Formats: sequence, structure tokens, C-alpha cells
Amino acid sequence: MTSTSISAELRRLVIERASGHCEYYLIHQDVSIYSHEVDHIIALKHCGQTRAENLAFSGLSCNRYKGSDLATIDPVNDEIVPLFHPRRQVWDEHFVLNDARIEGITQIGQATSRLLKLNAPNRILERQILIDIGRYP
Repeated sequence: MTSTSISAELRRLVIERASGHCEYYLIHQDVSIYSHEVDHIIALKHCGQTRAENLAFSGLSCNRYKGSDLATIDPVNDEIVPLFHPRRQVWDEHFVLNDARIEGITQIGQATSRLLKLNAPNRILERQILIDIGRYP
């Protein structure tokens, strides 16, 4: 299956595998203002396929900031750095939650955090409120 159509069964698998959380931002869809989306980690235009191993559950903002990107440029050394891949990598190996900030602890984590704007002021505030009421992560 390589079309953009994602079956209800596959969509359900992706959501259940993520336990309803954005796989980049960790916010649960029940406390998000906007519905989360099933995202092609490698976009169709880059020959990604509509298969479970190429799909992630993504909050709307994360999905919009990521778009079809696979990588970004490190502003310090001008190197191309791949983005975090939720099927091939472990979140805790690339990120750490420091108070309400998501800090990249690897080059991949830093690049992903920067591109997806994980620490935009409104997102930090949202996380802090959710932490305070015990709903994050």
C-alpha cells in the first residue's frame, strides 16, 4: 500500500502503538487542542510507504513543522542532520525533559527539537501547565 489512504486498522495500530501520544512532543491527544495526525515519517514524495514501520502519531504542530523533511542543517557546523525517526530510534536516547523543556541530547535530538520548535514559548507553557496538573508526559 503506497497511497495516502491509511486504513482504519492501520490508523488504529499507529495510535495504539503510541498510546495516544505525539511521538515527537509526547503530548497526549486527549489534552491537545487539535487532533493528532498519522504522519509518514518518510514522506510519500521521498518514496516513503504507507506501512506501519513508516508511520508515526504526531501532534498537529509537530506534523506541520516537520512537513516532508527528513533532515535539517546544523547551524553550528553546516552539517546535514537527520531528524528523529520514531520507528528506528528511542526518544529517551535523543531527548530529555528538563522541567518543561525538551532538550536534544544528541545532534539528532537537537536538530529535531529546533525544526519542530519543541521549545517555542507557547509549547513550553502548555507543557508546564500539563506537568503541574499531572498530565504530561
